[in-house]
Amino acid sequence: MNGRVRARIAKVSALAFAVAVFASGCAKDAPQTTLKPKGPKAATINNLINPVFGIAGIVFVFILGGALFVAIKFRARDEDDYDEFPAQIHGHFKAEITWTIIPLLVLLGVAVPTVTTILDLAKKPPANAVQVEVYGQQWWWEYRYDTNGDGKYDDIVTANDLVIPADREISLHIRSRDVIHSWWAPALNGKKDAVPGRIHPLSIRADKPGEYIGQCTEFCGLSHAEMRIKVVALSSGGYESWVKAQQKDFVNPTDPMAQAGWSAFAGQCTSCHRINGLTDPSSSPDDPAAATKTFTYPASEAGKENPQSGAKNQVSGAAPNLTHLMSRTMFAGGKFNLRKKTAACTKLGEDWASTPNGIEKCLNRKDLEAWLRNAPLEKAMKPGDVMSSSSRGMPNFNLTEVQIDQLVSFLITLK
Repeated sequence: MNGRVRARIAKVSALAFAVAVFASGCAKDAPQTTLKPKGPKAATINNLINPVFGIAGIVFVFILGGALFVAIKFRARDEDDYDEFPAQIHGHFKAEITWTIIPLLVLLGVAVPTVTTILDLAKKPPANAVQVEVYGQQWWWEYRYDTNGDGKYDDIVTANDLVIPADREISLHIRSRDVIHSWWAPALNGKKDAVPGRIHPLSIRADKPGEYIGQCTEFCGLSHAEMRIKVVALSSGGYESWVKAQQKDFVNPTDPMAQAGWSAFAGQCTSCHRINGLTDPSSSPDDPAAATKTFTYPASEAGKENPQSGAKNQVSGAAPNLTHLMSRTMFAGGKFNLRKKTAACTKLGEDWASTPNGIEKCLNRKDLEAWLRNAPLEKAMKPGDVMSSSSRGMPNFNLTEVQIDQLVSFLITLK
């Protein structure tokens, strides 16, 4: 094989490699792209990105083209050329003014729309915006709603799915309970950090009903990559129905298997998880006061001893509120789907668990049972610092298979 053939093979191989690298960045289904805005805030950002990319492309071609032109035109052609000092143009007034003015115009062309966009995104949301407090913690997101305008974010407490009405402004107040996180749903707006001790505002708005995927974008520990975000935008009527359903308290299960799971939950899970209106399962079903005998949770806070177990509570001081678990689409910080990803199950929307036979057809029982069986270790489901005194994440309770079945039977009643 002569040198010309080898050179041609090398060029073809380099071109094929470049095409492969470029193609690897393309995706038919890319839910976390900022280049397909689905809301006015994201559209504002996109309207800035496109011209800036255009300007950057022109500068790239101009600089690279100029460098190639100089390298080729003024290359050394023989040994004497290496000793020849190139002609200098220092002091050439027109040339120096030109290459000072052009970069200034380029910077102005980028700076003016950038500042305008930043000021536009910083505008306060309208008074009728939906108010939601967002808490980031290792490794999931909690959403607390103020639906009655009293300034207290306790009307709805949920996790993993941020449910909003479409075509209405949502005012987020982003906070952290432990380390720095960053909340980003790229189709709806830019990212905003969640910093301990601070509240960072962010407004989002979805153009139409749908699901918008996001991700924590600040490294926050071992399960950072599993700290996912899903914004579920509903129609106006659908959102109002969701709000009413979320404000209903716990209803005692009647199925014997679910009742056994109720007892197991009260004994194993209530040091971290909450269920609004949970009653004491030890009360007799025949007791008239049983329905109003509220279960007393252990008085534990972050870093304080749990008087019931003697172990420290989670470092965040809280675990997901499970009052209406089955109204969500994800669990374990969004790593696993709570419902199966079939077209029929997705079509059921937020009411999937309330639809007749919806639980039987769509519940992702396999992953839910595996999570209860041994969340930290089984298949490395969601790694965390489970060995230290300040446990992060779901521990292993060493449940029996019977207890797991009972707990699942109880959890599916939380609609």
